[in-house]
Amino acid sequence: MEGGVMRKGKSNGCPIQLLVAETCRLSCELMATALCRYRRRVSVVACATDSAQILDGYAAKKPDVCIISSRLKDGNTSGISVARELHAVHEEARVLMLIDSLERGPVVEAFRSGALGVFPRDGAFDDLYLGIQKVSTGQIWATNEQLQYLVESIVDGGPPAITDARGNTLLTRREQSLVDLVAQGRTNRDISRELHLSEHTVRNYLFRIFNKLGTSTRLELALYAINHRETGKEQIAAHG
Repeated sequence: MEGGVMRKGKSNGCPIQLLVAETCRLSCELMATALCRYRRRVSVVACATDSAQILDGYAAKKPDVCIISSRLKDGNTSGISVARELHAVHEEARVLMLIDSLERGPVVEAFRSGALGVFPRDGAFDDLYLGIQKVSTGQIWATNEQLQYLVESIVDGGPPAITDARGNTLLTRREQSLVDLVAQGRTNRDISRELHLSEHTVRNYLFRIFNKLGTSTRLELALYAINHRETGKEQIAAHG
């Protein structure tokens, strides 16, 4: 697994507080019991079986990590939808998404919803705990193959210009070019050759872009581009 630090993590020594959302109450209780018995440094503070309970549980408990099934009581993809809604209201929320398949479609949809990690239902319990730890510190939990899915999804859609809520362009044309190349998986050396810049200049551009967008790694930048493209599509559809 690989990860990039995204937000300030939880201090060491404190139990990781979890919200567990599954398709039924029994599944929630089974997972909660297993997690608490497996490690002492986790504490399940809320359980949910539908979207409303997730939103209410997060608002009341502010857990460190939300383990959300893509399938919930209120629909087969309601976990994906509520993750988006959760991030719209609580930007700091950290989600580890339980998915039925690790194929490209479900993985990309989970990350598009704002999840920091994905975990298959038939995965090993040791890996689940490691994923919880990573996500609790604001890191991405994904395999190299899953990260490649994200890169491919950006390339397929062609990243648009990055703008703020008012439609103002946040990046210069040169900075946008760098974002597009990073999203395609290009290295600094590749970018320097493509844009006829020194690698030192490319690094300076990237640091400037990170500061403007509030990101800190190339992976974050790629995820930012994915989510921005999806938001742009939704806005175009709404006004179409």
